[in-house]
Formats: sequence, structure tokens, C-alpha cells
Amino acid sequence: MATFLMFGQYSGGSVKKISAQRTKDAMALVKQYGGKVKGGYAMLGDQDLLIILEAKDNPTAMQISVGLSKLLDIAFTTAPAVSMEAVSYTHLRAHETTCCIAYAV
Repeated sequence: MATFLMFGQYSGGSVKKISAQRTKDAMALVKQYGGKVKGGYAMLGDQDLLIILEAKDNPTAMQISVGLSKLLDIAFTTAPAVSMEAVSYTHLRAHETTCCIAYAV
């Protein structure tokens, strides 16, 4: 399973519809596509939500993202996340890529 970060922005209408049932419906949709929500956070700033999602692959994550947008009236930007362990610093240096990473241990 791959990890994806989903950044969400509420619309005026979606804020009015927040409910425990709507959250259950969203979780059921994720499960329907074989995904799993690993965590979720409310945020301040440009984005209102952060959902950490596990899904089989990019197309599945896209289906979940679009499905949740339609269901919840929340605009999602979804991006794959790569673990620090999977990042090859040797490869990054070999291609002269500048990389600034904040990593909490």
C-alpha cells in the first residue's frame, strides 16, 4: 500500500453539513476502494484538513479523492508521500538536486 496526503478545503456548504454520519459515509467510501485512513487533522491556514491515506496505487487514490470531493463537497489536493527510508540521498546528490527536508525523530 502507498501513502498519500490529502489536503482539503471546505466550501461554504460543506461546513454546514459536518456530521458524524457524513464522516462514516466518507470512511465507507475509502474502504470501498480498498483504502485506509491512517490519520486526519484539522488545520489552520490555506488548507482546512489533512488526511493521511493508504491506497493501492495512484489511480485508486485518485478515485478516492474524487469520490470524497463529490460526497463531501470538499476540494482535495492529493499527493503521494514517500517515506524518508525510501529516499536515496546518494541518488539525490548524484543529480545535484537541492533538497531541504525537515525530519522529526
